[in-house]
Amino acid sequence: MARATPHRPAARPTSDPAFLAFTKIGASHYDFSDPYHLALTMRWPAFVVAVFAFYGLITSIFAALYLAQPGCVANARPGSLADSFFFSIETLATVGYGEMAPATLYGHWVSSAEIVSGMAFTAIMTGLVFVRFSKPKAKIVYAENAVITRHNGRPTLMVRIGNGRTSLLTDLEVRLDALLHRTTEEGRRYRGVHELRLNRTAIPIFPLTHTLMHEIDAQSPLAGLDADTLAASDAWLVLSLEARDPGLAATVYDQRMYPASRIKFAMRYCDTISDEGDGHVVMDLRRISLIEPDHPPPDPPTGGLAGAPS
Repeated sequence: MARATPHRPAARPTSDPAFLAFTKIGASHYDFSDPYHLALTMRWPAFVVAVFAFYGLITSIFAALYLAQPGCVANARPGSLADSFFFSIETLATVGYGEMAPATLYGHWVSSAEIVSGMAFTAIMTGLVFVRFSKPKAKIVYAENAVITRHNGRPTLMVRIGNGRTSLLTDLEVRLDALLHRTTEEGRRYRGVHELRLNRTAIPIFPLTHTLMHEIDAQSPLAGLDADTLAASDAWLVLSLEARDPGLAATVYDQRMYPASRIKFAMRYCDTISDEGDGHVVMDLRRISLIEPDHPPPDPPTGGLAGAPS
């Protein structure tokens, strides 16, 4: 049975939360039995290095085979590693400049095997590069902090997101969860995933921005928590979403995590949308993370209702 051993790094960046930094016994991060998944999930720099390393490995193996049989390549200097290596590159790429060519049956067999390997290598790499480039991206802009403010007189957790594309996204579905430490009646401490009920989880069109809101009532998993207790519990918010991008004709997915230090109490978001007149709306995504203190509204005038003239 696989066991997970916690590992705590020195820093806890939002992109690499502490609860995801662990060692899993019985599973391998680089599973060479599933090279397709490995090739698609590694970062671009590692992918490029792996492609060139694999290419160099193939050419070096065939260069060694040419070098093992002197005279199998015409016009190649006997014992020259450089001639064998460059002839191997030309053969793998099916270029054939004409200066060097297989001269014996052994040379023809080795070069034929390298040509087939080169065609397979080119086809596989072309497919992998295409798949990596064609993976759809959501391009969602997130506010750097979640806020807890009052909405309709009730404490409410808010997270603001924006559509980073100039085109519409449709059929947006969102889910917000909280990872919290809990203690059972038996005194056992565990980390549990608690769904935070949102005022709206499905949006038919998503052109500009949207603020997710979770009312912190008596049934909320966040009820009774303040900034200190939230930080002490090592809480995290996990926001998951998926939407339809008509321009790509594909469903896009994205996720964002907020540690307790990124949850600001008694703060609210500044406006990002302004009306320029004639129904023309301007949204400034550069303001999506701006927050300000949530000052309470002024007391109503004496002798009149709130909002009514005195």
